[in-house]
Amino acid sequence: MNVADFRRFGHELIDWIADYREKAQAGEFPVMTRAAPGALKGALPASAPQSPEPFDAVMQDLTRLILPACTHFQDPRFFGYFPSNSSLAAVLGDYVSTGLAQLGLNWQASPALTELEEVTTDWLRQMLDLSSAWSGVIQDTASTATLVALLCARERTTNYGAARGGLQESRQPLIVYVSGQSHSSVDKAALLAGFGRNNIRVIPVDDHYAMRPDALHEAVELDRGRGLQPCAVVATVGSTSTTALDPLAAIAAVAQTHGLWLHVDAAMAGSAMILPECRPLWHGVEQADSLVVNPHKWLGASFDCSVYFVRDPQHLVRVMSTNPSYLRTAADAQVKNFRDWGIPLGRRFRALKLWFLIREQGISGLQARLRRDIGNAQWLAARVDATAHWKRVAPSPLQTVCVRHEPPGLSADALDTHTLAWVRRVNESGKAYLTPAMLDGRWMVRVSIGAEATERHHVEQLWELMQQQVERAV
Repeated sequence: MNVADFRRFGHELIDWIADYREKAQAGEFPVMTRAAPGALKGALPASAPQSPEPFDAVMQDLTRLILPACTHFQDPRFFGYFPSNSSLAAVLGDYVSTGLAQLGLNWQASPALTELEEVTTDWLRQMLDLSSAWSGVIQDTASTATLVALLCARERTTNYGAARGGLQESRQPLIVYVSGQSHSSVDKAALLAGFGRNNIRVIPVDDHYAMRPDALHEAVELDRGRGLQPCAVVATVGSTSTTALDPLAAIAAVAQTHGLWLHVDAAMAGSAMILPECRPLWHGVEQADSLVVNPHKWLGASFDCSVYFVRDPQHLVRVMSTNPSYLRTAADAQVKNFRDWGIPLGRRFRALKLWFLIREQGISGLQARLRRDIGNAQWLAARVDATAHWKRVAPSPLQTVCVRHEPPGLSADALDTHTLAWVRRVNESGKAYLTPAMLDGRWMVRVSIGAEATERHHVEQLWELMQQQVERAV
């Protein structure tokens, strides 16, 4: 493809995306794809083409084959998982990132990539009202950020044991503390960091599904008494199932008493902290060692864009750095080399999409959208609370409402069957998309409000649909 072809097809592709967004926001597609397993794979050639194909054919297949196999996260009737927003300004930032094709191996390889990431992550720090003690770096996802945090915790506890005997250096097993509401990526990170499943402690939660600091303290004391080495605790602000909020100040007090690394997973809910009224929800965050916030969820940056904040960047660099001769430059003593701030050597120009987003929306625009979503969740929560046989099964501090319809006379197993039946009917209708989840061993349904185009009337229509489908499921 030459520049002239790129110009032509690039214009066509932008128009295609704009048309898709308009159709998705108008509800022209079923929110959840109707594609059967293997349908797309079966429709595509098993081998790559031997000869070049016209790009028009690619565009045709994009519409004919790829689009029908997509679930439409940008549809205003999408209420599943968590928001995975991709504001159009961020889309353009991602487009420029790919077009510039910068590769961040060190500062010298692309000063623009490095310094814009420094500036943009510090903008976000200030928007979240974090102190200047924090430094940020963009990772791909919170899963990677949590892995990096636990590697840093391990190395601090073992006095950089990886440089000596590696995983065998510690004479005592290292212990990580989590809650049963922690994201599955926390367990995965602990396993990949070498802690071992037997050394992960699940701390009980309270009635609001938040980690109990007293139970954490008891678990740490018990492990110390058994000759084990407590190492790290992962607290959650906005758990995946219920958006539960761990009490950070009390957990931080336990961590400081016992010398534990405290990592805070605020992947989704961290975006809410651009609202001054929400900041009490993570009181105590300044006592943590590391923190992750995903602008690619609720805030509106295109995936992937996960910002990892640390209070001791020198420790992070010592754990993560490599210094091959072919990457050394005369500027190294004056600049940041982000290859030493995470796992990959190279990095994309991710800061562009966050920079485009913040500049195009402004802090006030981002705040208004988040307040709208919280208000819509409060509206739905009030309707659930006021309607017979509907129950809100967890608090709704932010934009997720966890519900169950409980007709009288159903056994626990029958209630599970009923729950899965009516949420399946909602999703198969094509008029909305919800995700069920287990809570206290039983199924419930999460209504996660936050797609960029979702307005009050979409939530009202969802509530009507939910009530219709439970009647059909009974």
